[in-house]
Amino acid sequence: MKVGVLSGGQLGQMLALAGHPIGIDVSCYDTEPDVSASHGGFVVTGKWTDTGKVREWARGCDVITYEWENVPVELVADLATFKPVRPDPKALAAAQDRWHEKKLLSELEISLAPYRLCRTPDELNQAITEIGPNVIVKTRIGGYDGKGQVVIKDGEGIDNAVAMLNENGLIVEQLLPFDFEASIIAARSTSGGVVVYPTTLNVHRDGILRASIANTGLSRHQADEASRYIRAILERLNYVGVIALELFSVGGRLLANEIAPRVHNSGHWTIEGSETSQFENHLRAICGLPLGSTAALRPAAMINIIGSSPNVMGILSIDGASLHTYQKTPRPGRKLGHVTVTAPSDKMLAERIEAVQRCLSE
Repeated sequence: MKVGVLSGGQLGQMLALAGHPIGIDVSCYDTEPDVSASHGGFVVTGKWTDTGKVREWARGCDVITYEWENVPVELVADLATFKPVRPDPKALAAAQDRWHEKKLLSELEISLAPYRLCRTPDELNQAITEIGPNVIVKTRIGGYDGKGQVVIKDGEGIDNAVAMLNENGLIVEQLLPFDFEASIIAARSTSGGVVVYPTTLNVHRDGILRASIANTGLSRHQADEASRYIRAILERLNYVGVIALELFSVGGRLLANEIAPRVHNSGHWTIEGSETSQFENHLRAICGLPLGSTAALRPAAMINIIGSSPNVMGILSIDGASLHTYQKTPRPGRKLGHVTVTAPSDKMLAERIEAVQRCLSE
């Protein structure tokens, strides 16, 4: 079985690594030659607009998937005319456009922060009047890891938001005083079977995910609600593969933030911490294979390596710490790798997380 992955970043790299033990070869198509997946798998390089080249690459694959939600949806839809594409292009289209994404979540009766679509400065000011004074303004299409976002507090920052206006408009959301951020990841097979991973407590700074701690944060009721949310999304989209839903906990209420139609950063702990990693289960799902257990083997967490190369000797000297590098050139704000941490107890996990964080701050 050969899986084609559109885009070849670190998620493509980890999909390739997960495929080898179960007999699945992964080939990535990316616009750049020196991407993470090029160091552990086969990468074909070309433009997204070179339809002939993309089609030729796709014909050599049994099934097509994607590891980045900004792949042109028109290209993905074209490939779906002659090859199985999983998840379906409509899932990609929904996640690419925040307006369509929020309408989908609203239709499924999934709780959201108050929001508005704004196309003009006047509409922007009206939205702030109605749901403000503290809001976050996001581009409707594109943007990730804090990019394409502006926070407005008590009127400060409006000029920056106005500068982002374009023909697509902007999404204005109430800036929530949330207790914590969380996410839930699930996989759905070609036969409709669903498996759900334990929820994670997520720590962000400057719009970038810094750490995820598995099976903590949410109450039992909230975890059940998160599972209901993600199952509803999977069913509505007739989704096949792994999906993630980012969440806010606000005074006990659970509100959805965004969908990621792919394997997700907050699920990297599953590589060492779960019976079946999110990467293996994504490949199993899209290839029509039985899904694996999502049970956590032990307390686990993931810590991102941001901006500068890690102290490899220090990290590898910590019991339960596993280093994963993405072969990227360091620069501020860039995800260069992650460390998965496991431990026999929650107390020991916290101690090991602290030790890893000390290494990363050196």
